[in-house]
Amino acid sequence: MRPANGTVTDGEDGFRLELAPLIADAAAFDGWTDAAVTVAAEMAGVDPQAACFAFGGKAMTMIAAWTRAIDADMAEALPRERLATLPIRERIRALVEFRIDAIAGREESLRRALIEMAKPGHVAAVARLGWKSADVMWRLAGDTATDYNHYTKRATLAGIYAATLAVMADDRSEDHADTRAFLARRIDGIMRFEKFKAQVLHPKGEHFSLTRLFGRLRYPAR
Repeated sequence: MRPANGTVTDGEDGFRLELAPLIADAAAFDGWTDAAVTVAAEMAGVDPQAACFAFGGKAMTMIAAWTRAIDADMAEALPRERLATLPIRERIRALVEFRIDAIAGREESLRRALIEMAKPGHVAAVARLGWKSADVMWRLAGDTATDYNHYTKRATLAGIYAATLAVMADDRSEDHADTRAFLARRIDGIMRFEKFKAQVLHPKGEHFSLTRLFGRLRYPAR
């Protein structure tokens, strides 16, 4: 939380999250810089020097705070129990579309963030950030997998979300219709893959089984 006197205390992480959306607004004009942090701090009525110190002049720290603020808002707006009545694909769609709506109006800030995130030195940080957001989404969607599915689902969703953001950055369609259509196609692809994977790993009756096929190729019936 932001302390009453506008200085940074043990709640520094909460301080960053509170300022992050305002920094995202300012980043459209000032980039992900101390200038954007200063504007955000002035809008929030806190000490600009304390705010700049909290982010250390690092663009990725600002972008990460914005991403985590969206994670937190998404979790509050779409708790697991609210999504539980929806089919799994609709849960994922609702979660990613919440993020699209949260970014809407800040497309220039998004474009600048994507340029920053594409720098070679930020690869690991970006991967961790994408993984964390995907993990939050899958948990809200009710996923309880603990085997390798836990990892493949998150890696796949992180990739789809990153691609969706890239489309959104240049989307000029009304209400980001093109972005939403792109997302819908990718989610359908995930669901088809998950269904295929389930059939391969857990065949029932006469369902196609890749494992069984390989076995027959290796040991043909006589």
